[in-house]
Amino acid sequence: MIVGCTATPASPTRTARPVPTTSAASPTRASAVAPQGDPVEFATGLVTPWAIAFDGETALISERDTSNILELTGIATRIVGTVPGVVQQGESGLLGIVVDNQRRLYVYSTAADGNRIQRFPLTGVAGSLGLGEAETLLDGIPAASYHDGGRIAFGPDGMLYATTGDAGQRDASQNLNSLGGKILRMTPDGGVPADNPFPDSLVYSYGHRNPQGIAWAEDGTLFAAEFGQDTWDELNIIIPGGNYGWPTAEGIAGNGAFIDPVQQWNPDDASPSGIAIVRGTVFIANLRGQTLRTVPVANPSTSTDYYTGTYGRIRHVAEAPDGQLWFLTSNTDGYGSGAREGDDRLLSVPLTTQQ
Repeated sequence: MIVGCTATPASPTRTARPVPTTSAASPTRASAVAPQGDPVEFATGLVTPWAIAFDGETALISERDTSNILELTGIATRIVGTVPGVVQQGESGLLGIVVDNQRRLYVYSTAADGNRIQRFPLTGVAGSLGLGEAETLLDGIPAASYHDGGRIAFGPDGMLYATTGDAGQRDASQNLNSLGGKILRMTPDGGVPADNPFPDSLVYSYGHRNPQGIAWAEDGTLFAAEFGQDTWDELNIIIPGGNYGWPTAEGIAGNGAFIDPVQQWNPDDASPSGIAIVRGTVFIANLRGQTLRTVPVANPSTSTDYYTGTYGRIRHVAEAPDGQLWFLTSNTDGYGSGAREGDDRLLSVPLTTQQ
């Protein structure tokens, strides 16, 4: 596997400037919700599904190892298109997807020269969607067979955010000249927003190892889930310009130079990938932990687990247009105990308000 970039020079001293932001240090209270009952299968036989996105009411799914974008049509799927030039090995390949309000599909994937973010027009109508010509917005993000980050999402500010891993280059996470080990913030066209915390830089926060989940609470607080190494996986509240410690710190370090996570877990019980926030609840998809975890926004130091071990590894979770919670399993990805009958699958469960 080709690594997307070589070692970078030491980062110059930079000071994060105050910026208008949708993130907040103390989330406000909103009604919490929880899964209700047993999930229902919406689709089966998926191959390494990684992310869910919606074009209006239509669900799209990325498959990491096939490079296919799928469209959910009833209880079946069809191939919308195959992303060209994807290099897949280990954790790399076709990763995060998101659709904007102009029906353009944004895709994070691994190419021969590193990870990249591309944009494709969606053509056709539901049931016969297709992909237009690719436009590359950002490339050269460090890539490897592990620690590729890969989640992309639009924030409430209209900007595009992307999580990147350190690609095995631990020191890159602290280097503000590297795109590795960061959360990036860019305009929908891939440009640097004028109010980013570091001048002329896409870096929004740094000191990350392998974040794969980002989502915003109703008050604009940005949460991110991150894979640790051997000690602690993390749930963080992201502050613009914030340093989250890797590789010096893993988990709650009590070091004033870094921002501590609001909650941490042993990797055997977690390995958090995609997250979603529905009203006052953070939903976290966990791989090694094989559980759907909920964290109340109002008290993010606590959590509750659902369906532990029932569906195997869980990769992504999203709120569907009908208000139900959807999640993807990840048992065909070559990790864990392997595929079960019907894997991989997309499941849906209704939500109920907690008192």
